[in-house]
Amino acid sequence: MVFNLIAYLVEAYVFVLIVRALLSWFPARPGTALASVVRVLDTVTEPVLRPVRRVLPPVRAGGMGIDLSIMVVILVAQIVVVPLLRR
Repeated sequence: MVFNLIAYLVEAYVFVLIVRALLSWFPARPGTALASVVRVLDTVTEPVLRPVRRVLPPVRAGGMGIDLSIMVVILVAQIVVVPLLRR
């Protein structure tokens, strides 16, 4: 029962990570509602993403860097954590 609750919370966190990734494609002007949402999402997700970024820096693609930390955290959550918790 407790493990199911934790699994649901991990899945909700994955959803938050996906929303953060999608919103990163849109410019958020300061003072707008979107900027407030982005700030909250950054506050919630950055403590998990920052250590992953230290190990896995952005991959260079052309003239820009692609941050893979969100994908790594989602993969670990979906492939390792959630199945272990669903037992």
